[in-house]
Amino acid sequence: MQVLKLTKTNQAQIINQAVKTLKAGGLIIYPTETCYGLGVDATNPQAVNQLLTYKSRREGKPLSIAVTNQTMASNYVKLNTSAKNLYQKFLPGPLTIISKSKAKVAPGIKSETQTLGIRIPDYPLVLKIIDQLNKPITATSANVSYKPRPYSIKNILSNTSKKQQALINLIIDAGILPKRPPSTIVDTTLDDPLILRQGQLLPTTGKTLTTKSPQQTSDLAQTLMLKHWNDLQAQPLMFLLIGELGSGKTQFAKGIGQFLNISQTIVSPTYTIEREYDYQRHKIKGKFLHLDTWRLQNIEELDQLKLKSRLQPKTIIAIEWASRTLKPLLKLAKQTKAKVISIKLKSIPNQPKHRQITISTP
Repeated sequence: MQVLKLTKTNQAQIINQAVKTLKAGGLIIYPTETCYGLGVDATNPQAVNQLLTYKSRREGKPLSIAVTNQTMASNYVKLNTSAKNLYQKFLPGPLTIISKSKAKVAPGIKSETQTLGIRIPDYPLVLKIIDQLNKPITATSANVSYKPRPYSIKNILSNTSKKQQALINLIIDAGILPKRPPSTIVDTTLDDPLILRQGQLLPTTGKTLTTKSPQQTSDLAQTLMLKHWNDLQAQPLMFLLIGELGSGKTQFAKGIGQFLNISQTIVSPTYTIEREYDYQRHKIKGKFLHLDTWRLQNIEELDQLKLKSRLQPKTIIAIEWASRTLKPLLKLAKQTKAKVISIKLKSIPNQPKHRQITISTP
C-alpha cells in the first residue's frame, strides 16, 4: 500500500501514479468534495471484485461511477431530459444522478433494475485522473459497510482490518476533509426525479411520479426497497398501497417480491386476506407479508392476524386498500416502530398503462 500526501507541487506526480495504479487493476483511495472515495477502473471486473471484497456486505447495493462531463456520462447511461437538466444545473457537484445503464461497466456496479449512478466530482484532481485514464472510476465512499463516513486517512485505517488494507494499492492523502453531507442521489429513470438520498443539494420535493408500464411500477417498488434496505435491518417496513381497482397495487407488491428474490408468484390476496413469503437476499432472511383489507368486515378481523407480534426488523408488509383501515394500521406502525411509506396509485384516463404514483411518509 502506497501513501502519497497531496501538496500544491506534486499533483502531476500523484495523477500519473493514480492512473498507473488504476490501469493495472488497482484500488485507490482519493479525496472528493464530500469525503474520501474508493476508486477502481469501472470497466475492469477483477478490479471491481477487489473493491467489493474491501467494502464487504454490500448486499446487492449498486455502485456509482465518476466521469468528467455529461458527454462522457452519455457513453455509459441513457440521459433523458430530466437528467440533462440536472447535469446542466448542478454538476460538477455533490449530486449522483441515476439513469438507465448502457451495460458498459463491469458486473457489480449497476443496479438490479439496470440503472447506474453518475457523479461528476467538484474536485479538479479527480477529474484530471479520470480524464487521463479515459475511463470512469467507481465513486463510493472509502469506508467499509456500516462504518463511519471517512474524512481522514486515519479514520479509514482505524476502521479497516489488515486484510482489507492489503487490498488498497494507493492512498492519496489530502489531510482532514471538511465534514460535509454525502451527495444527493436522484433517480431520473422516470419523467419526474425521485430523491433517494438527501445530501447537500436539492430540496425534498417531486414525490409524485408517473410510470408508463407495469414494469416501471415494479421497478419503482424495487428502487424504494433499496432506498430503505438499511432501515429494514433495524425496523419493520410498512407500505400502505392506496388506489382504486386496477391502479397497480399488486404490481407494486410484485416489485417488492422481485427485489427480495421471492420465487413464488406474487398475486393479490383478496380472497385469502393475507399471504406470507419467506425471503433471502444476500444472506439476509426475513418475511414479506402481503395483505388485502378489501374483504375485512371489521377491525377485529385485522387484530386476528396478530400483526403486532409478527412485525419485526427484516419484515416487510404491503397492504392493499390500506385506506380502509388507515387509522389502526398507523397505530400498529407506531407500536411496532415500523417505517411507513404511503403509495397512492392512480390510473390516468386514456393511458391504460400509465400510473400516477404519490409517495409520502405519514
